[in-house]
Amino acid sequence: MLYKVYNIKGSNATMNFTNLFSNINPKEVIKNLPDAVLVVDFDGRVVWVNHKASVIFESNVSDLRGLNFDELVANGMEMAEKSYSKRNSVVTGAFTVEGKEFFIEMNAKKYDDQYFITIRDVTAMTNVLTIAERTGRLNKEKNLMLVRLSNEIKSPIQSIIGFSQALLDGLGGAITDKQTKYVKIINKNSTELLYFMEKFLEFAQAESSLFKCDIQPFDLTNAIQSVVRNNENTLSAKNLIVNYDFDELLKKTIYNDENDVKIILQNVLETSIKLTDAGSITIKADYPESDVIEKSGVRKVKGNAINSYVRITVTDTGIGFAETELEGLFEPYTQLDRVHKKTIVRSLTLGTAYTMVKRMGGAIWVNSEVMKGSSFYIILPVEKPAN
Repeated sequence: MLYKVYNIKGSNATMNFTNLFSNINPKEVIKNLPDAVLVVDFDGRVVWVNHKASVIFESNVSDLRGLNFDELVANGMEMAEKSYSKRNSVVTGAFTVEGKEFFIEMNAKKYDDQYFITIRDVTAMTNVLTIAERTGRLNKEKNLMLVRLSNEIKSPIQSIIGFSQALLDGLGGAITDKQTKYVKIINKNSTELLYFMEKFLEFAQAESSLFKCDIQPFDLTNAIQSVVRNNENTLSAKNLIVNYDFDELLKKTIYNDENDVKIILQNVLETSIKLTDAGSITIKADYPESDVIEKSGVRKVKGNAINSYVRITVTDTGIGFAETELEGLFEPYTQLDRVHKKTIVRSLTLGTAYTMVKRMGGAIWVNSEVMKGSSFYIILPVEKPAN
C-alpha cells in the first residue's frame, strides 16, 4: 500500500512503508529496549535475554541464559502465566544472581512454545508507595490516639478555666486588683487554648478511622437553622443579619449524617462570622447544575440525578481572602510555616470541614475577593443509600 507524505522541504513524495522498515533488525531493536527482555521456554529455562536484563539482574548475558526463571523471579512461571492469562502486568519480587531482592513489573506473551517476557525495575516506585502507605497508616493511628486521649488533654485546661473563673467570682475570697488582672489573663489564655485544642482534636477525629457516617433522614433546613441559633450570641455581638434562601429546595428531608453536616456548617459559618464585622450572611440551599456536579469531583451516586445532591452556599459581606490566603486554605499542614495563630486555627476549622465533606463523597470550595466577601460552596450526596 502506498501513502503520500511530505519531506522537510515541503515537496510531495511517495514512500512504501514496507520498504521503510525493511532494513530494521528486530533483534537489534529488542536488544536496545529500555526494559529487560527475556525469552523463557515452557520448562522455565531462560533461552535468551537482552542487555538490559543483564543490568537489572546484575549479571552477564551468558550467565543468565540457561538459568531457571524461578531463580530470577519469585514464582516466575506462575506469574508469567498470570500476566499472560489476564493480559495485564503483574508486580512481584525478583532476585539478582547474587540474591539481592528488588521489585519488578512484568508482562508476558506466548509465542509457540516460549514466553516472551518484559521486565521493568519498579523498586523505587514501590518504596515510595510503601512509605506513603505506612505514613498514612501512622497518621490515622496518631489521630486515633489523640481522639481517645481527648478528655485527658482537655480536662486540665477546663480545670484551669473553672478555678480561675471561681477566683474572679470571689469564691476563693477577696483578691487584689493586680491578682484579678493576672487571673483574667490566665482565664482568657486558657479559654483560647481549649478552643484551639477542640479544633485540633476535631480535625484529628475527621482524619482518623473513627470517622463513620450514620446515614439517616433529617430536615436540612432545620439543621441549618439549628447551627445558626448556636451562634446567636456571636452574631448579635457583631449585629450581623442571617438571611435564608431555601426557595429552590424541593425536598427538605435528605439522607446523610445530620451531626456531621452540622459540624461542617458550624465550621464554615464560624469562619464567615470571623471574616465579617458588618453586614449580613446568607445561607442558600438548592440543587447544583449538572456541569457543577461534574467539575466538583463529588462521588457519583446511582442515577446521578441533579436532586441526588444538595448545594449549601454560605455567602458573607466580610473582608474576604487575598489570593495568597486561598492557597492551602483547607490544608492545616501547609500553614505550619505561617506564624499567625489565627491562620492555623482557621485552617484547622476549614480543614475539618473539607476532610469530612470529602469522606462523605461531597465537595467544598470557596470563591472570595478582598473587601467584597466570600462564598463557601458545599455539595453533598443526599439520596437514600441502596440496601
